[in-house]
Amino acid sequence: MVKVAILGYGTVGSGVAQVLCQNKDAIARSVGDEVQVKYILDVRDFDQSPYGGTFVKDFSVIEEDPEVSVVVETIGGATVALNFTQRALSAGKHVVTSNKELVACHGLELTRLAQEKGVCYLFEASVGGGIPIIRPLTMCLAANQMEEVCGILNGTTNYILTRMIGAGLSFEAALKEAQENGYAERDPSADILGYDACRKICILADLSFGKNVDPQLVPTEGITGITLADVDYADGAGKKIKLLGRALRQPDGRVCAYVAPHLVDGSHPLAGVEDVFNAVLVKGDAVGEVMFYGPGAGKLPTASAVVADVMDIARSKGARPPITWEQGDDQTLCGTDELASRFYVRVQAGADALRTHVGEIKLLARSGAAAGETAGITEQAMTEQQLRFKLEGMEVLSLIRVLN
Repeated sequence: MVKVAILGYGTVGSGVAQVLCQNKDAIARSVGDEVQVKYILDVRDFDQSPYGGTFVKDFSVIEEDPEVSVVVETIGGATVALNFTQRALSAGKHVVTSNKELVACHGLELTRLAQEKGVCYLFEASVGGGIPIIRPLTMCLAANQMEEVCGILNGTTNYILTRMIGAGLSFEAALKEAQENGYAERDPSADILGYDACRKICILADLSFGKNVDPQLVPTEGITGITLADVDYADGAGKKIKLLGRALRQPDGRVCAYVAPHLVDGSHPLAGVEDVFNAVLVKGDAVGEVMFYGPGAGKLPTASAVVADVMDIARSKGARPPITWEQGDDQTLCGTDELASRFYVRVQAGADALRTHVGEIKLLARSGAAAGETAGITEQAMTEQQLRFKLEGMEVLSLIRVLN
């Protein structure tokens, strides 16, 4: 029997317990052994929980119990969760997590510690919730040299943009609706400022390009500056605004990673990803372009991915190839100032003045445009630094990269 301890009985932790319990027979048939929850660690009391006899408040109970072979970390954050994960791995226990912040910030050291101790550290649920992406990247697509990984990595921001586009809601109104529907936290900063997407693109970049990408070094822009005017202009051009995390291999081998809003053509696969759904698009030199789509968060979708990792460990008896990558250095990343593309520009100036500054531009129109407002998409690809230099002296209202 495989005995599991769950750290944290919140949304994901309770989902993991539920899936392990309600699907226990199917799980046992699949892995060839019964998988049982022995402990659930939480500082709170859950007197009405069906798992009442399993709750503990002291991690050392789990740490020192030789029967527990797999620890599922669903606490979140990178403080207590880091300490418990280090201790579990050091005690020779496999660890499965959905914690994107922990993996993005400390994944390199934790995968190395797991390798040193001969155990597994798995994190399928840390990027796409219920979307399989870690295993495909590290196994199914392992024969490829990855060229780019790009995606809609945050369901909250995608929901907000979907409502702005489809219902004409302002950013503030769409955010309030997302909070009322449980799609956004009371403090939505990590989502709307792009930090959540940044952590996820860093994990994907680590795995795709084999070098550690530090979230603190990745340029990150959220959606707080997007207005209905920008949404309308994009629609007039046959495009939608999406918050994307991107990591691209450069010709010299460096990686350009960033998070920012983009104008995406209506025919592009990512344009059809709406509401709280996520999608990850991967480009490999052999396979070409493939996309993974599905629910990027939620209790049971995320629990599905977590339990799949637990089953992988149970099935293989922990003897699976380790997931790890190398330490990055000063040559790992290059800035977005080296990434050329076309841009959507909205300024408080006339069309002739805008053309004089940026050159050829496809002008856009919308009903109810403010007097003296001009918007368009540059015909020539250039870096953001080059474009901002050209726009010096103009009142720039909006500047958004166009996905090539």
